[in-house]
Amino acid sequence: MVIEPVPYDHPDAALLTAQVQRVYEERYGEADVTPLDPGEFSAPRGLFLVAYADDGTPVASGAWRAHDGPAPFFRAGDAELKRMYVTEAARGRGYARAVLAELERAAVAAGRKRVVLETGLRQPEAIALYRSCGYTDIPNYGVYRDEPDCVCLAKELVTGGLGTGAE
Repeated sequence: MVIEPVPYDHPDAALLTAQVQRVYEERYGEADVTPLDPGEFSAPRGLFLVAYADDGTPVASGAWRAHDGPAPFFRAGDAELKRMYVTEAARGRGYARAVLAELERAAVAAGRKRVVLETGLRQPEAIALYRSCGYTDIPNYGVYRDEPDCVCLAKELVTGGLGTGAE
């Protein structure tokens, strides 16, 4: 497995983002409508990763973008996860944990103190992954904060030694 940082508009990132949007449509009836600016996923205030199988096929993605407020939803030093996805054919092989660990490592390197994310009850595999990696429930935020299916999670990042649970 190779994990590479790519621009948000890179063809492999666009491919995987389109695939995850189709999953959202299947599970929730619509794509994610959270406003995103591609520039938010550029260093030093963000990152977009693509994981590649040994044959070079893009099979997983994940990203973070910096948030330093507004309270009460975000705190100074937050990194918000977006577009975590593993293709169906590549699931169960550790790609999600590897991408998540690299996102957390990069967020710490960029001075981020906490990772936050929003997902939904119709993504039980995502919730299980995050909780197994140390994420805990926080009050809902974002576009879907009033939706009953929304689940928001966070994890404090440890500077100087990650301890992601994703190793």
